[in-house]
Amino acid sequence: MTYQPRRLRFGAFLAPFHNDRTSPTFALERDLDLIQWLDKMDYDEAWIGEHHSGAYECIASPEVFIAAAAERTRNIRFATGVSSLSYHQPLVLADRIAQLDHQTRGRLIFGVGPGQLIADAYMMGVDPQRLRERMGESLDVLIKLLQGEIVTAETDWFTLREARMHILPYQANLEISVASAISPAGARLAGQYGASMLSVAASSPQGFKALADSWAICEDKAAEYGQTVTRDSWRVVAPFHIAETREQARRDLEYGLLDMFNYFHKFGGELFPQVKDLDEAIEVWCTGGLGAFGVGLVGTPDDLIEHIQNLQDQSGGFGAFLSLAHNAASYEATKKSYELLARYVMPHFQHCNDNRTPSLEWAASNADRFMAEYMGGIKKAIDSHEAEQRNKARATGGKAS
Repeated sequence: MTYQPRRLRFGAFLAPFHNDRTSPTFALERDLDLIQWLDKMDYDEAWIGEHHSGAYECIASPEVFIAAAAERTRNIRFATGVSSLSYHQPLVLADRIAQLDHQTRGRLIFGVGPGQLIADAYMMGVDPQRLRERMGESLDVLIKLLQGEIVTAETDWFTLREARMHILPYQANLEISVASAISPAGARLAGQYGASMLSVAASSPQGFKALADSWAICEDKAAEYGQTVTRDSWRVVAPFHIAETREQARRDLEYGLLDMFNYFHKFGGELFPQVKDLDEAIEVWCTGGLGAFGVGLVGTPDDLIEHIQNLQDQSGGFGAFLSLAHNAASYEATKKSYELLARYVMPHFQHCNDNRTPSLEWAASNADRFMAEYMGGIKKAIDSHEAEQRNKARATGGKAS
């Protein structure tokens, strides 16, 4: 039986993606503007990535970005999406996260992962095959530090000697979320530490097949270590672009989908074939997908509702759906896509209109009775006024005012 949350949460996962012809200053400002828009549209979360190579995914410090975005918003929660644990000394990272939690007044989720771009690891001299191992070593001490423990630990890449945080996070129980793609590493760690899980490749062919298994792995590990995990804190990420019509959604992607394909081809070579035109790009994106970036959905709000429900059914149910932001459409069309989701898709999964249709139908079924009573009330008021005027007329000798 599929777990169906009473209120499915919605958010955006911003790597982000901006082509290398765009001013980075302009690109960062646009991302900040977009998050303000999401806050106004009542989105629940915004996840901000960390990358150090490739030019397109141009935020190097999610903490710095989140600090600025928090000042411009009121309700939306923020998450590091994700902090690449393999690249950071744990005590220093823990201190930054605690400070950010205070600056956001507890609107922070600490998203963690091993590091996605191999080029980042290469430049830092980190063996890509050890990224997940290093992540596990780091997460073990990070959790202890964030809980106020004193930690002594030594690995071949960091040393802690009676390390403690001098300022703890704003939240008593800062949420930690572990990224899980296709390998079981993320699901195992999430279960081991009772953390929430972030499925970043949920709509890719392999990721989609592994959804149910990922949760089973997480639950099994949680049971093994005496932890508790809940589907409500499980987040699933997938790319999409919607418009009022499917034709309009496809036209919107003339803006930048081919450019995005070019970026993936440069990074992944033959794993991401070049395409000759927009139609081929949409076909590839909506069928085979772009690796961990996933299979896209290009269509209408109704199409997206069906797509999310398919993910729910395949996974057994999750608590939050995150849009994988891509900038393949113009900024105006992108904002419209998010607005359509807020207007038509959110209500479907959040049940906020459940009473509205029955209320309308009840009013309609009683319309004749209500109208008769309404007209009767008007007639009564008229009759009362006329009777009063007649009484005044008699009292004044036949001259009513």
